Amino acid sequence: MVEADQADQRIDNYLIRICKGVPRSHIYRILRTGEVRVNSRRVDATYRLAAGDQLRIPPIRIAERSSTPSVAQAARIDIPVLHEDSALIVVDKPSGVAVHGGSGVSLGVIEALRLQRPAEQSLELVHRLDRETSGLLLIAKSRTALRRLHQALRDGQFDKRYLALAHGRWKGGERTVGHALRKYVSANGERRVSVDPQGQEARTVFSLVEARAGWSLMSARLLTGRTHQIRVHLAHLGMPIAGDDKYGDFALNRELARQGLKRMFLHAAELSFPHPLTGDTVQFQAPLPEVLRSFFNSLPKLAA
Repeated sequence: MVEADQADQRIDNYLIRICKGVPRSHIYRILRTGEVRVNSRRVDATYRLAAGDQLRIPPIRIAERSSTPSVAQAARIDIPVLHEDSALIVVDKPSGVAVHGGSGVSLGVIEALRLQRPAEQSLELVHRLDRETSGLLLIAKSRTALRRLHQALRDGQFDKRYLALAHGRWKGGERTVGHALRKYVSANGERRVSVDPQGQEARTVFSLVEARAGWSLMSARLLTGRTHQIRVHLAHLGMPIAGDDKYGDFALNRELARQGLKRMFLHAAELSFPHPLTGDTVQFQAPLPEVLRSFFNSLPKLAA
Protein backbone atom coordinates (compact mmCIF):
# COMPACT_ATOMS: atom_id res chain seq x y z
CA MET A 1 0.00 0.00 0.00
CA VAL A 2 1.22 3.50 -0.84
CA GLU A 3 2.00 5.57 2.25
CA ALA A 4 1.28 9.29 2.49
CA ASP A 5 4.95 10.24 2.09
CA GLN A 6 5.12 8.23 -1.15
CA ALA A 7 2.12 9.87 -2.78
CA ASP A 8 2.09 12.23 -5.78
CA GLN A 9 5.02 10.61 -7.61
CA ARG A 10 4.81 8.96 -11.00
CA ILE A 11 4.49 5.23 -10.83
CA ASP A 12 7.41 4.66 -13.24
CA ASN A 13 9.74 6.67 -10.99
CA TYR A 14 8.44 4.83 -7.93
CA LEU A 15 9.05 1.41 -9.48
CA ILE A 16 12.50 2.37 -10.73
CA ARG A 17 13.42 3.45 -7.20
CA ILE A 18 12.11 0.39 -5.35
CA CYS A 19 13.09 -2.21 -7.98
CA LYS A 20 16.81 -1.58 -7.80
CA GLY A 21 18.75 -3.59 -10.35
CA VAL A 22 15.79 -4.00 -12.72
CA PRO A 23 16.43 -2.47 -16.16
CA ARG A 24 14.28 0.57 -16.90
CA SER A 25 13.15 -1.09 -20.13
CA HIS A 26 11.67 -3.95 -18.10
CA ILE A 27 9.83 -1.54 -15.78
CA TYR A 28 8.23 0.19 -18.75
CA ARG A 29 7.38 -3.14 -20.38
CA ILE A 30 5.42 -4.43 -17.37
CA LEU A 31 3.60 -1.10 -17.18
CA ARG A 32 2.81 -1.15 -20.91
CA THR A 33 1.54 -4.73 -20.82
CA GLY A 34 -0.69 -4.12 -17.79
CA GLU A 35 1.18 -6.44 -15.42
CA VAL A 36 1.32 -3.64 -12.86
CA ARG A 37 -2.07 -2.88 -11.34
CA VAL A 38 -3.19 -0.05 -9.07
CA ASN A 39 -6.40 -0.77 -7.18
CA SER A 40 -6.94 -3.67 -9.63
CA ARG A 41 -6.77 -1.34 -12.65
CA ARG A 42 -4.21 -0.90 -15.40
CA VAL A 43 -2.33 2.41 -15.34
CA ASP A 44 0.26 3.95 -17.63
CA ALA A 45 3.71 5.22 -16.71
CA THR A 46 2.46 8.76 -16.00
CA TYR A 47 -0.03 7.72 -13.29
CA ARG A 48 0.59 9.59 -10.02
CA LEU A 49 0.29 7.53 -6.87
CA ALA A 50 -2.17 8.49 -4.14
CA ALA A 51 -2.01 7.59 -0.46
CA GLY A 52 -3.77 4.28 0.12
CA ASP A 53 -3.28 2.97 -3.43
CA GLN A 54 -2.93 -0.82 -3.56
CA LEU A 55 -0.18 -1.93 -5.96
CA ARG A 56 0.21 -5.33 -7.57
CA ILE A 57 3.64 -5.89 -9.07
CA PRO A 58 4.45 -9.14 -10.91
CA PRO A 59 7.37 -11.29 -9.72
CA ILE A 60 10.56 -9.77 -11.05
CA ARG A 61 13.78 -11.70 -11.29
CA ILE A 62 16.77 -9.44 -10.73
CA ALA A 63 19.95 -10.61 -12.38
CA GLU A 64 22.95 -10.34 -10.11
CA ARG A 65 25.21 -7.55 -11.27
CA SER A 66 28.80 -8.36 -11.99
CA SER A 67 29.85 -5.00 -10.61
CA THR A 68 27.75 -2.85 -8.31
CA PRO A 69 28.63 0.86 -8.29
CA SER A 70 30.85 1.60 -5.31
CA VAL A 71 31.55 4.62 -3.15
CA ALA A 72 34.97 4.80 -4.79
CA GLN A 73 33.38 5.00 -8.26
CA ALA A 74 30.96 7.68 -7.05
CA ALA A 75 33.78 9.71 -5.56
CA ARG A 76 35.39 9.95 -9.00
CA ILE A 77 32.34 11.78 -10.37
CA ASP A 78 32.77 15.48 -9.69
CA ILE A 79 29.37 17.08 -9.15
CA PRO A 80 29.82 20.78 -8.27
CA VAL A 81 27.24 21.86 -5.66
CA LEU A 82 26.14 25.48 -6.14
CA HIS A 83 23.64 25.58 -3.28
CA GLU A 84 22.40 23.33 -0.51
CA ASP A 85 19.92 23.72 2.33
CA SER A 86 17.66 21.42 4.35
CA ALA A 87 15.26 20.87 1.44
CA LEU A 88 17.26 20.81 -1.78
CA ILE A 89 20.60 20.67 -3.58
CA VAL A 90 21.42 22.61 -6.74
CA VAL A 91 24.29 21.19 -8.78
CA ASP A 92 26.09 22.24 -11.97
CA LYS A 93 25.96 18.98 -13.92
CA PRO A 94 28.92 18.38 -16.25
CA SER A 95 28.31 17.39 -19.86
CA GLY A 96 28.71 13.66 -20.48
CA VAL A 97 27.34 12.61 -17.08
CA ALA A 98 23.86 11.06 -17.05
CA VAL A 99 21.38 12.23 -14.42
CA HIS A 100 20.56 8.60 -13.53
CA GLY A 101 21.81 5.12 -14.32
CA GLY A 102 20.31 2.92 -17.02
CA SER A 103 20.79 2.16 -20.72
CA GLY A 104 24.36 1.00 -20.18
CA VAL A 105 25.15 3.66 -17.55
CA SER A 106 25.61 2.17 -14.08
CA LEU A 107 26.13 5.44 -12.26
CA GLY A 108 24.45 8.81 -12.83
CA VAL A 109 24.30 12.01 -10.81
CA ILE A 110 21.59 10.79 -8.44
CA GLU A 111 23.25 7.42 -7.75
CA ALA A 112 26.62 9.11 -7.20
CA LEU A 113 25.13 11.61 -4.74
CA ARG A 114 23.40 8.84 -2.80
CA LEU A 115 26.68 6.94 -2.50
CA GLN A 116 28.62 10.08 -1.61
CA ARG A 117 26.02 11.03 1.04
CA PRO A 118 24.91 7.79 2.77
CA ALA A 119 23.22 9.73 5.58
CA GLU A 120 20.78 11.31 3.11
CA GLN A 121 17.88 8.87 2.80
CA SER A 122 15.56 10.62 0.32
CA LEU A 123 17.56 12.22 -2.47
CA GLU A 124 15.43 12.42 -5.64
CA LEU A 125 15.74 14.18 -8.99
CA VAL A 126 13.25 17.02 -9.40
CA HIS A 127 13.76 17.24 -13.18
CA ARG A 128 16.18 15.90 -15.78
CA LEU A 129 18.82 17.06 -18.23
CA ASP A 130 20.09 15.22 -21.29
CA ARG A 131 23.41 13.49 -20.73
CA GLU A 132 25.15 15.86 -23.17
CA THR A 133 23.64 19.00 -21.58
CA SER A 134 25.49 20.75 -18.78
CA GLY A 135 24.16 23.09 -16.14
CA LEU A 136 21.66 23.50 -13.34
CA LEU A 137 20.05 20.36 -11.93
CA LEU A 138 17.79 20.27 -8.87
CA ILE A 139 17.66 17.47 -6.29
CA ALA A 140 15.12 17.26 -3.47
CA LYS A 141 16.22 16.02 -0.03
CA SER A 142 12.79 14.89 1.20
CA ARG A 143 9.50 13.55 -0.14
CA THR A 144 7.75 16.72 1.05
CA ALA A 145 10.16 18.95 -0.86
CA LEU A 146 9.84 16.75 -3.95
CA ARG A 147 6.02 16.92 -3.94
CA ARG A 148 5.99 20.69 -3.57
CA LEU A 149 8.59 21.22 -6.29
CA HIS A 150 6.73 18.89 -8.67
CA GLN A 151 3.54 20.82 -7.98
CA ALA A 152 5.36 24.08 -8.76
CA LEU A 153 6.56 22.53 -12.03
CA ARG A 154 3.01 21.53 -12.97
CA ASP A 155 1.74 25.00 -12.07
CA GLY A 156 4.30 26.66 -14.35
CA GLN A 157 6.17 28.34 -11.49
CA PHE A 158 9.60 27.25 -12.68
CA ASP A 159 11.62 29.53 -14.96
CA LYS A 160 14.27 27.46 -16.80
CA ARG A 161 16.57 29.17 -19.28
CA TYR A 162 19.23 27.59 -21.46
CA LEU A 163 22.01 28.85 -23.70
CA ALA A 164 22.41 27.14 -27.08
CA LEU A 165 24.69 27.84 -30.02
CA ALA A 166 22.59 27.44 -33.18
CA HIS A 167 23.96 27.23 -36.71
CA GLY A 168 22.55 30.05 -38.79
CA ARG A 169 21.35 33.59 -38.27
CA TRP A 170 18.37 34.27 -36.00
CA LYS A 171 16.00 36.76 -37.57
CA GLY A 172 13.62 38.88 -35.56
CA GLY A 173 13.46 39.32 -31.82
CA GLU A 174 11.99 37.16 -29.11
CA ARG A 175 9.75 34.45 -30.53
CA THR A 176 7.70 31.59 -29.09
CA VAL A 177 7.97 28.32 -30.99
CA GLY A 178 4.99 26.06 -30.35
CA HIS A 179 5.46 22.97 -32.53
CA ALA A 180 4.00 19.85 -30.88
CA LEU A 181 6.45 17.00 -30.32
CA ARG A 182 6.06 13.23 -30.56
CA LYS A 183 8.38 10.55 -29.16
CA TYR A 184 9.22 7.52 -31.27
CA VAL A 185 11.79 4.73 -31.49
CA SER A 186 14.09 4.73 -34.52
CA ALA A 187 14.92 1.67 -36.61
CA ASN A 188 18.09 1.10 -34.58
CA GLY A 189 16.19 1.26 -31.27
CA GLU A 190 17.09 4.83 -30.29
CA ARG A 191 14.52 7.06 -28.61
CA ARG A 192 13.92 10.13 -30.76
CA VAL A 193 11.54 13.09 -30.92
CA SER A 194 10.01 14.76 -33.97
CA VAL A 195 7.69 17.66 -34.72
CA ASP A 196 4.19 16.24 -35.15
CA PRO A 197 0.83 18.07 -34.97
CA GLN A 198 -0.56 15.00 -33.16
CA GLY A 199 2.19 15.12 -30.52
CA GLN A 200 2.31 16.75 -27.09
CA GLU A 201 2.14 20.50 -26.66
CA ALA A 202 5.63 22.04 -26.55
CA ARG A 203 6.48 25.74 -26.27
CA THR A 204 9.90 27.40 -26.18
CA VAL A 205 10.65 31.13 -26.06
CA PHE A 206 13.78 31.92 -28.07
CA SER A 207 15.75 35.17 -28.19
CA LEU A 208 19.14 36.12 -29.57
CA VAL A 209 21.95 36.74 -27.07
CA GLU A 210 24.78 37.40 -29.53
CA ALA A 211 25.40 36.76 -33.22
CA ARG A 212 28.65 35.59 -34.76
CA ALA A 213 29.41 34.90 -38.42
CA GLY A 214 27.18 31.97 -39.31
CA TRP A 215 26.11 31.36 -35.70
CA SER A 216 23.57 32.57 -33.13
CA LEU A 217 23.98 32.23 -29.37
CA MET A 218 20.39 31.72 -28.26
CA SER A 219 18.55 32.01 -24.98
CA ALA A 220 15.81 29.38 -24.71
CA ARG A 221 13.14 29.60 -22.01
CA LEU A 222 11.05 26.47 -21.53
CA LEU A 223 7.31 26.89 -21.12
CA THR A 224 6.88 23.10 -21.28
CA GLY A 225 9.38 20.37 -20.48
CA ARG A 226 9.32 17.84 -23.32
CA THR A 227 12.18 15.48 -24.11
CA HIS A 228 14.80 17.13 -26.39
CA GLN A 229 12.48 20.12 -26.77
CA ILE A 230 15.05 22.84 -27.45
CA ARG A 231 17.11 20.60 -29.72
CA VAL A 232 14.17 19.55 -31.89
CA HIS A 233 12.60 23.00 -32.09
CA LEU A 234 15.86 24.60 -33.28
CA ALA A 235 16.59 21.77 -35.72
CA HIS A 236 13.07 22.11 -37.14
CA LEU A 237 13.74 25.82 -37.71
CA GLY A 238 16.84 24.88 -39.73
CA MET A 239 19.20 26.04 -36.96
CA PRO A 240 20.58 22.88 -35.34
CA ILE A 241 22.62 23.11 -32.15
CA ALA A 242 26.38 22.84 -32.54
CA GLY A 243 27.56 19.36 -31.62
CA ASP A 244 24.09 17.80 -31.42
CA ASP A 245 24.64 14.16 -32.34
CA LYS A 246 20.94 13.33 -32.72
CA TYR A 247 19.33 16.24 -34.55
CA GLY A 248 22.33 18.27 -35.73
CA ASP A 249 24.39 18.61 -38.89
CA PHE A 250 26.71 15.60 -38.63
CA ALA A 251 29.26 16.79 -41.21
CA LEU A 252 29.43 20.17 -39.47
CA ASN A 253 29.82 18.46 -36.09
CA ARG A 254 32.89 16.60 -37.35
CA GLU A 255 34.44 19.89 -38.41
CA LEU A 256 33.57 21.48 -35.05
CA ALA A 257 35.24 18.57 -33.25
CA ARG A 258 38.43 19.27 -35.20
CA GLN A 259 38.14 22.89 -34.03
CA GLY A 260 37.87 21.76 -30.39
CA LEU A 261 34.12 21.50 -29.76
CA LYS A 262 33.57 17.84 -28.87
CA ARG A 263 30.26 18.18 -27.03
CA MET A 264 26.83 19.69 -27.62
CA PHE A 265 26.61 23.43 -27.06
CA LEU A 266 23.58 23.40 -24.75
CA HIS A 267 23.76 24.62 -21.15
CA ALA A 268 21.10 25.04 -18.44
CA ALA A 269 22.15 28.53 -17.34
CA GLU A 270 19.35 29.95 -15.16
CA LEU A 271 16.75 28.47 -12.83
CA SER A 272 14.21 30.12 -10.55
CA PHE A 273 11.31 28.63 -8.57
CA PRO A 274 9.45 28.95 -5.25
CA HIS A 275 11.42 27.40 -2.41
CA PRO A 276 9.52 24.34 -1.12
CA LEU A 277 9.78 25.41 2.52
CA THR A 278 9.38 29.19 2.42
CA GLY A 279 7.56 29.81 -0.88
CA ASP A 280 10.01 32.62 -1.64
CA THR A 281 11.39 32.74 -5.18
CA VAL A 282 15.00 31.56 -5.36
CA GLN A 283 17.26 32.06 -8.37
CA PHE A 284 20.41 30.29 -9.49
CA GLN A 285 22.86 30.74 -12.34
CA ALA A 286 25.59 28.54 -13.82
CA PRO A 287 28.10 30.24 -16.13
CA LEU A 288 29.01 28.69 -19.47
CA PRO A 289 31.67 26.00 -19.08
CA GLU A 290 35.12 27.18 -20.17
CA VAL A 291 35.17 24.90 -23.24
CA LEU A 292 31.94 26.47 -24.55
CA ARG A 293 32.94 30.02 -23.71
CA SER A 294 36.34 29.62 -25.37
CA PHE A 295 34.84 28.11 -28.50
CA PHE A 296 32.25 30.87 -28.82
CA ASN A 297 34.88 33.56 -28.33
CA SER A 298 36.93 31.97 -31.11
CA LEU A 299 34.15 32.43 -33.66
CA PRO A 300 34.56 35.38 -36.07
CA LYS A 301 32.55 38.45 -35.13
CA LEU A 302 30.07 39.96 -37.56
CA ALA A 303 31.47 42.56 -39.91
CA ALA A 304 30.61 46.13 -38.95
